[in-house]
Amino acid sequence: MSRALTFLCEFLRRPTQIGAVAPSSQALAREMVEQAKVREAEVIVEFGAGTGVMTKEIERCRSANSHFFSIEQNPTLVEILRQELPQVDLCCQSAADLPQLLRERQLTKVQAIVSGLPWAAFPDKLQDELLQPAVDSLVTGGRFVTFAYLQGLLLPSGRHFAHKIGRVFKEVRKSRIIWNNLPPAFVYVCTK
Repeated sequence: MSRALTFLCEFLRRPTQIGAVAPSSQALAREMVEQAKVREAEVIVEFGAGTGVMTKEIERCRSANSHFFSIEQNPTLVEILRQELPQVDLCCQSAADLPQLLRERQLTKVQAIVSGLPWAAFPDKLQDELLQPAVDSLVTGGRFVTFAYLQGLLLPSGRHFAHKIGRVFKEVRKSRIIWNNLPPAFVYVCTK
């Protein structure tokens, strides 16, 4: 089954976990990785590997002596990724488990978190449960990057998430719009 079809099937089975009908584009992945400053980071974590578009871009760009692991909760996608990217440290867990996963790897802080999670699809309580460990695990000056679909700015949940990250991070800015993503998206660049 093609990656896009697998992704669509998983979206239909778990729409509040997947949050999109198509995988992120390569252009969005490049923007996310660039904005996260992955090349300079010593420890990089990915939330929501999905079909691995961003995972592959992180792998391509990260320093050889950096430490990288990815967290994906969907077991079907994890199994596919483990076959495609056996070199990636892939955890089939929740992003809320980040502190535990860092301890298991004898790591303390993260310089870059690249998130593909559908934040606007999550209830407020779940957003907090996932976001707080990320904020707590970042070094001062570390970056948390995630994306939002352009039309999400019209939704109350999308606006609420934008306000939330504005309260918990020292600085939040938006990237240019990535028009060749389905649907068009932009990146939130959040600095602790």
